Amino acid sequence: MPHSSETFPRAGFRRRLGSYVYDALMVLAIFMVAGYLGIGILIYLDHLNVIAIVRAEFEIDWHQTDTIYYYAYHAWNLAWVSFFFIFFWSKKGQTIGMRAWRLKVQNQDGSLISKTTAIKRLLFTLLGLGNLTVIVDRKNKLSLQDRLTKTEVIVLTLDASRARLK
Repeated sequence: MPHSSETFPRAGFRRRLGSYVYDALMVLAIFMVAGYLGIGILIYLDHLNVIAIVRAEFEIDWHQTDTIYYYAYHAWNLAWVSFFFIFFWSKKGQTIGMRAWRLKVQNQDGSLISKTTAIKRLLFTLLGLGNLTVIVDRKNKLSLQDRLTKTEVIVLTLDASRARLK
């Protein structure tokens, strides 16, 4: 069921910041798990002699290992973090942090955003700095990523939030 900004108000900066902190903890956890898996994959590929990395015990010596593996490792981690946001925004309109703060991202007509829009939104968020525009745009409460992707973040009522969980 679509929710419009006429029914639910747009989220201000403080709510977005609260959600951002929760999601930052999730991102940290995802980054750590993806990092451990990525290191494990690199070490396994080295063990199979598919690639050559320089190790000191379990750690990879990034200064002596080919830089392509360094960038591949970080791209792997970034891909998993990006997947987190793209999946939740396009499937439910909410990340875990947004659910805790009763926020929902949607197109301005109230429909769920597409995966393409989620990717654009993620790029335009500038690591959360895009939300700073909400401070100066108190009337419309649109962040940089909202404006550039024609989306909005609304605050659900407690009843509407509970109904989404059923």
